[in-house]
Amino acid sequence: MDNEIEKLVPSLQNPKTRERAFSELMRLTKRALYWHIRKIVLVHEDADDVLQNTYIKVWRSIESFKGECQLYTWMYRIATNESLTFLAQQRARNVSAPLDYEDLMIQRMEADSYFDGDELQKRFQEAIMTLPEKQRMVFNMRYFDEMEYKEMSEITGTSEGALKASYHIAVEKIKKIITG
Repeated sequence: MDNEIEKLVPSLQNPKTRERAFSELMRLTKRALYWHIRKIVLVHEDADDVLQNTYIKVWRSIESFKGECQLYTWMYRIATNESLTFLAQQRARNVSAPLDYEDLMIQRMEADSYFDGDELQKRFQEAIMTLPEKQRMVFNMRYFDEMEYKEMSEITGTSEGALKASYHIAVEKIKKIITG
């Protein structure tokens, strides 16, 4: 898939072929970006909104894409930043304390008609929600997306060593919570 995406770059930067290439780009990336965002914001409707904002931002800035990293990595970075911005806005708007916000997010996840997890999956997601935001994102990218640390480093702007440490700490915290 990455190769197909990279082949679109010249067409995306050409005003005459941009719309068709962008439609193809969305087709190729929509599912993966949605699930990346969903793991950060948890709720289907929120993930849809953030995904839409991500594509708007990609559309508006595709001409300035310099190719310093892969297009997909660049899009992942935008999706990650949009997700974190969304969470920060929600946190500021809805609650007075960060712990209240995490509880609110868990309640919203449970109430989400698209969440079909059993009790163990619910406990797993609750354990993930107790992680600090960046640690949770690192855990999700490595555990669920099986992303390489190198690519995670390009997306987050964090060193591979720090990402490995963050993931390890996250795994230990989750184990401790789940096993009691």
